[in-house]
Amino acid sequence: MLAAKRGSREDLPVAPSRGRPVLLATLEVPFDEAAASFAVDAAVECGQKLIVANVVEIPLGPRCLFMDYGALDPPEAEAARLRAPAELAHSLGVEVERLRVRSPHPVDALLEVVAERDPGMLVFGPDRAHIRRRRYERVVRRLRERTSCLVWAETDAAPDEALALPRGGRRVHLTSVLRRKR
Repeated sequence: MLAAKRGSREDLPVAPSRGRPVLLATLEVPFDEAAASFAVDAAVECGQKLIVANVVEIPLGPRCLFMDYGALDPPEAEAARLRAPAELAHSLGVEVERLRVRSPHPVDALLEVVAERDPGMLVFGPDRAHIRRRRYERVVRRLRERTSCLVWAETDAAPDEALALPRGGRRVHLTSVLRRKR
């Protein structure tokens, strides 16, 4: 009824709005499929640009910088999984920007990207099977505290497959040591 009084909505001129992009980010691991599809869907439905960021940690030190450690590209299978959300969004007609950020402090670098690009939504979507639970939770907490945009992160427990995968490095079992008198 209100539309009949003012005229139809189709008659109104459409003014372009300054949209804020959707940022899909990971920390040197492939994207979670649910997070990637959520970010692509959000970018398609809002008609905004999708920024796909892979933040890579590089070792810090003069020898590491001189020898260019951390400059290696990921293996082809992993690179394909990192490219997949960008290719899907591009095939759906969304403008896509891919970033690979190298930093000795990856979370701080991701926060800088968020500050520079001013996204409307940050989708933090690393595959939970490839990242430790505590690190994931710590990063999500920092992102939620230090960003002014919406932050989407999977809050469920890690999948069972992640528990079956061997972790890199030695496992340490901490126990209390009691000295017994003999």
